[in-house]
Amino acid sequence: MNKIYVILFLSFICVNICGASTDSRKAFIKKYKDIAIEEMDRTGIPASIKLAQGILESGCGKSQLAINANNHFGIKCHNWNGPSFTMDDDKRNECFRKYRNPEESWIDHSEFLLTRPRYAFLFDLPKTDYKGWAKGLKKAGYATASDYAQKLIKIIEEEELYQFDRPGKKIRPIPNELNYQLSESKNYQSRVVYINKIPSVKVKEGDTFESIAQYFNIPLKKLLKYNDKNELSIRTGMHVFLAKKKNKAPKGYTFHKTKAGDTMYMISQIYGIKLAKLLQYNYMENGEKPQVGEMISLRGPAQLY
Repeated sequence: MNKIYVILFLSFICVNICGASTDSRKAFIKKYKDIAIEEMDRTGIPASIKLAQGILESGCGKSQLAINANNHFGIKCHNWNGPSFTMDDDKRNECFRKYRNPEESWIDHSEFLLTRPRYAFLFDLPKTDYKGWAKGLKKAGYATASDYAQKLIKIIEEEELYQFDRPGKKIRPIPNELNYQLSESKNYQSRVVYINKIPSVKVKEGDTFESIAQYFNIPLKKLLKYNDKNELSIRTGMHVFLAKKKNKAPKGYTFHKTKAGDTMYMISQIYGIKLAKLLQYNYMENGEKPQVGEMISLRGPAQLY
């Protein structure tokens, strides 16, 4: 029990040391602004948001979790396969991710947001909309504090962190050694790609809807619905969407010219469009196959002549 009080007391001290416009804050920003910008350019997460979260969650790098586990963002273990650190948080003896250096924490924070469907809507926001991101993180359940968004916004505005929300930095590749924490057999997290602003995983041999659903903690029934499926058949090379598909293709993709073997379902998965909408746009029934060379409308009803 005394250990708990010591941790809470030290955390309280860290928060106060890292108060508004302190030297600790300024030193933290100077140290981590470059990786925040690099991660923004790589993933679209505003640098101001990453810096503000790092300041708030780690007490400017002085919290027990930051010191003992290099964990700057309070990310718990979930499906983590790497080293861990146990401490009391909302509950006793909670498991937190442990990193070999702070940089790994900053990269993994980006991957955590990128690969969790509940955060997908945030990536529709401009990188300059730090208020929208702050409110969205709270809405998606990143933290339990009722004033979490307000705290982030206050830090960003006190330190003028919005100045870092600009493009132009060279993108740093993810170090290969970061993959040590991922499952050797199901390295799904590193395989997430966005199609039509929707997170998806490209299927490899041995993947199943069940394994993907379990990894990303998505109910199997919901995952099947996201992908317009009512049975478990899966094909190597197809994309499995981790959130709802859109009603139309991305801008710039108005038509798809079919080739031999194309089906309406395959086309819907290529562009991240709901199958029902794609069929509706092209006046087709479910199961009906397009003709080879047919122009399939992707963004609205096809014009009939």
